Amino acid sequence: MDNMKAISWDNIEQDNLINGIKRRIVTGEKVMLGRIYFPKGAKVPSHTHESEQVTHVITGCLKFLINGQEIFVSAGQTLVIPSHEEHSAEAIEETDEIDTFSPIRTDWLDGSDAYIRE
Repeated sequence: MDNMKAISWDNIEQDNLINGIKRRIVTGEKVMLGRIYFPKGAKVPSHTHESEQVTHVITGCLKFLINGQEIFVSAGQTLVIPSHEEHSAEAIEETDEIDTFSPIRTDWLDGSDAYIRE
């Protein structure tokens, strides 16, 4: 492939979202990565999506609420959220994490992800 190249997160445009959350996105043909920074206390409201989600926390700690169950994901841990599963998240600490989605979250690309935008 001619278009294969290494990408630095620092060179990707940043989205500024609710509660001081910041997001950068990299997409392939069938999978998407989102690198997300949460200030302590920032919350992502409850939502669902078609995509299966794999969240890996680099630093910090997130509390997810999935089907009424609290799940804490700390630095070095990974959580798999099945497709169409309603979930929310709260940063227990300042957190840097990467979300992987398949299929690609088109709502993130076209700006229709109103639940997380100001």
